[in-house]
Amino acid sequence: MNRELVKECRDWFDGYVRSFRSEDQDFQQNIDMKEKHTLRVCDEILSLGKELELNNGDLFLVEILALFHDVGRFEQYNRYRTFVDRDSEDHAALGVKILQEKKVLAGLDEPPRNLILRSISYHNRAALPREETEECLFFTKLLRDADKLDIWKVVTDYYHRKDRRRNVAIELGLPDTPGISQKVYESLMRKEIVDAGHLNNLNDFKLLQIGWLYSINFTPTFHCIKERKYLNIIRKYLPQTKTIDNIFSIVQLYLDEQIPT
Repeated sequence: MNRELVKECRDWFDGYVRSFRSEDQDFQQNIDMKEKHTLRVCDEILSLGKELELNNGDLFLVEILALFHDVGRFEQYNRYRTFVDRDSEDHAALGVKILQEKKVLAGLDEPPRNLILRSISYHNRAALPREETEECLFFTKLLRDADKLDIWKVVTDYYHRKDRRRNVAIELGLPDTPGISQKVYESLMRKEIVDAGHLNNLNDFKLLQIGWLYSINFTPTFHCIKERKYLNIIRKYLPQTKTIDNIFSIVQLYLDEQIPT
């Protein structure tokens, strides 16, 4: 694993993304969004990896892992015009299929190639497989943390924007209706990740994003969440109710407990 190999992967990725260029402004906006997300996840995972004192070989590996973790998103949106897996297909599995068919990782030895493919296939799962190696689970958890850090950036930037033009790809097509779902509330109060099947509106979706905190794995990630105030920003764009205050009290306490004093 070396810098030259990483460059080859980046060059392939750049060319692959260019193949989806379109004159359709809305389509191109969402392709650009996923490309920029990917590159920021590369930065996030390298930053976390350095905080965790990974060696150079492992840093090269996680950069490739991040570069390709969402490669299935481009073909997914091209085919279905949605990023919702349940309305199309599993974007992680699609990404693995694309990488295999195009032999993108042929320059890697078999063990790191298989590890990357497995980690990509796991990165969007509700729970990680128990039968995996500690090495694979470590890198998958690191990818999941880096991915969530940037998704929080994407959604908080979106909530902050001034034009208020809605993007159904980000909002998963959910309606902007009042209230929250009881099952979403109960999950968060139990310090559990919200089941996406329980989402009924945008408020539920924002609360699901809050609940991602319960799936974070590494201390440097918790520090980033607190420093960037992601939870506070999302709270600003939710109804000012006692019920949601209760949720945030529990979540904030959990975040503080994860950061050593």
